Amino acid sequence: MTQKQLSFTDLAISEKDIFEQMGYRATSPDEATHSETIALIEEIRLWLRARFCYFVSSELPPFTLGAVISRQLHGSEAYAFFICTAGTEYESFQKRLSEKGDMVRMYIADSLGSVIAERCADQMELHLQQSIDKLGWHHTNRFSPGYCGWHVSQQQLLFPLFEGHTCGVSLNDSSLMVPIKSVSGIIGLGHKVQHLDYTCGLCQFEKCYKKDTLTVPASGGSIPRCPPTT
Repeated sequence: MTQKQLSFTDLAISEKDIFEQMGYRATSPDEATHSETIALIEEIRLWLRARFCYFVSSELPPFTLGAVISRQLHGSEAYAFFICTAGTEYESFQKRLSEKGDMVRMYIADSLGSVIAERCADQMELHLQQSIDKLGWHHTNRFSPGYCGWHVSQQQLLFPLFEGHTCGVSLNDSSLMVPIKSVSGIIGLGHKVQHLDYTCGLCQFEKCYKKDTLTVPASGGSIPRCPPTT
């Protein structure tokens, strides 16, 4: 089992990453939103402790992965199972904002938390690749329960594999992760597998905000996301 703790600096998050997550692609946020975002970043920078853990196995558990993921994992010689999280500290921070009813900061923190979890997963992938370089292996994209036809309830099969070493992440009765700003899943490893440049190439959800065909409204309204398989 490989485990690592990351600071905000380790995650290499840019303002652009956060604003895109908030829905600002064709436009820029107003001055007030920009200032509040910077202030929030400076606040969490002092105490944020994102975490990831993963392990590699030659055995694939009896998951029901669906056609898309099964196709991408085909040819794998081993599998990496992972959990990445913005951390319990960040979850507590979001709860404090909610208790105060600070809607603007809650919205910014929600977007920032999603970016933190994803960047933590990116760092996990880099660490994983370094560990398999000596074997001449490559890795696939990462795939998570709830997406691409892999039902979210299969978290109940994934989490026991970690034997309690889950970076402080647990599952609720709906198989959703707590802290909510967390990512889990599987990555295929081997000589013949490949990592696709854009995961969107695997997905048929045409209204996702990350697809170039979608123009995000300047009003910053709700942004469609890939629908989880629940």
